This record gives sequence, C-alpha cells and structure tokens, in this order.
Amino acid sequence: MKNNYLVVIAGPTASGKTRLSVELAKSFDSEIISADSRQIYKELHIGTASPGEDILKTVKHHFIKYISIYENYNASRYEQEVLALLNALFREHQLIFLTGGSGLYIDAVCNGIDDFPETDSLLRKQLEDTLQNEGIESLRKQLKMVDPFSYAKTDLRNPKRIQKALEISLMTGKPYSSFLSGASKKRPFEIIRIALNPDRKELYNNINKRVLRMIEEGLEAEARKFYPVKHLNALNTVGYREMFAYFEGSVSLNEAITLIQANTRKYARKQITWFRKNNNYSWFHPNDKKEIESFIRDKISHIIHRSINAGENHTTT
Repeated sequence: MKNNYLVVIAGPTASGKTRLSVELAKSFDSEIISADSRQIYKELHIGTASPGEDILKTVKHHFIKYISIYENYNASRYEQEVLALLNALFREHQLIFLTGGSGLYIDAVCNGIDDFPETDSLLRKQLEDTLQNEGIESLRKQLKMVDPFSYAKTDLRNPKRIQKALEISLMTGKPYSSFLSGASKKRPFEIIRIALNPDRKELYNNINKRVLRMIEEGLEAEARKFYPVKHLNALNTVGYREMFAYFEGSVSLNEAITLIQANTRKYARKQITWFRKNNNYSWFHPNDKKEIESFIRDKISHIIHRSINAGENHTTT
C-alpha cells in the first residue's frame, strides 16, 4: 500500500515559513494547506500578513481567505475540513504541506481534538453578555466553581478559552476537563514535522520590519474599517487590538506601533515554546532549504523501508 505524507512546516511568525513552503512545494510538485488561524479570514489582509496573489498563484494554497470574520470557527471544524481535503488531495499528490504557526490547528490535524457536545447558542450568548457587562473576572469565578481543574490549566487571560470550558460544563453538568482524553487519533497518512528556528535577533528584526511594512501598506485604514466590529474573535489579535487602542485615545500611533512589535515578538516566543514541547519536530534554519528537502526525502525512504520490513515480518509469522 502506498504511503501518503503530510509534511508540517511550523515555526514562529515572520520566520520565513511561507517562502520556504512555496519553494518546497514546487520541488515536490505539491500543494500547501495553511495552518494560520488569522489568515483564514477573507476580510483581513494587512494585519494578518496574508500571502499576496503572486505567491498564491505560484503554488496552490488552501485555507487562505477561507471564511468570513462573521463566522464562528474553531480548531475542531478545521480538523474535520482539513482531513476531508487531504483525502481528496492525496488522490493527486503523495505529499502535501501543512504550513503555519497556529499550534492548536496543527495539533488538531496531526493528533485530533477530543469530541465535545454541541453547545447551546443561547448559553453562548449569555456568557458573551456576561463578559461584556461584568468582565472576564466574572467568567473566571464561574469556571473555578464548576471546574477547578480546568480553571487551574486554562489561560485565564483568554476569554475564548474560559468561555468554551464554561459552555461545556454548564450545558452538560459535567466538568469540561472530563471530556479531555489527551489521546492522539490515528491518521491514515505519515506525518513529518519540521520547525523553523531562525536566530532570535534575526527573527525580532524581521518582526519589527514587518510591522513597519504593515503600517506603510495601510494597517491603520484596515483596522479602522473593522473597528465597529472589534468585538469579533477574528479581530482579537495582535495588530488590530493595538490599533483599536489608538483609535480610542489610550495610546499614540507611535506607541501603538511599538506595542504591535513588542506583542508580536512575545507571540513568537510563545509559538516557539509550543512547538518545543513536541519532541517529534526536527528544527532547521529557514535558509536551509536543501537540508530540509534532503531530510524529507530521507524520512520518506526510512518510512518505506520500515513498512517493507514490517510486511516481511508479518509474512514470516
């Protein structure tokens, strides 16, 4: 049976994932699935550093400008839709690239997400109203009461994570944590994981330059366009949040730009920490295209030999 391969190219923002993935996809005559939880939105471009049309025309990309900011979207839906797409793509290609910095999305495809019951839209609206009227501390207190374990493990600065845990707990009467199995799901394809590790000074310099380029390209105008719907989850992200603060007069434009740079560097550090936790990643400098290509080919050869040996052993027994 022919093996299919999903090659993950992960890494922090501004590390060169898009450029490298395009070069590799051309070498392997392949396509790219984006694992970026912000570039997935149709309406957002400058603040998400979405690839330009020139890049998108070079190699076929999927899940770029895929849904509207007005839609509810999550890693569970992403998992289901990417797996369905891979099933189709593997009929034409033996190898597909999954590229991005959203660790949760990548893990959803590679390992699966626990199956949660559907939540009640009315309950969700009630929790959103509580957040709006009483603040995040009110949700924290509720979560601590109904699910102390989740309270201890959840990022308490992230209202979306708190709200999800509360939704499941309140609707089912069971703690959200009781639905978390932590077991990986078996996938019908082989996974090769690569992470990019640029020099830290180089990475920060890339981030700072990218932010200035966003400003030149019109980030302020783009953010102002969406200021009336700033409450949407799609806009609760670095770049837009700081611009909204500028519009509200709490910071100057220069302060907002400095904050975007600082918060993006902070986000990049979090991404690196996330991927470092998984020992299955092999780390490379973004410029090591030839070494990465050789690594992928060697991995495939190793997997093929392993499958052949396993088949021979099964036959002899």
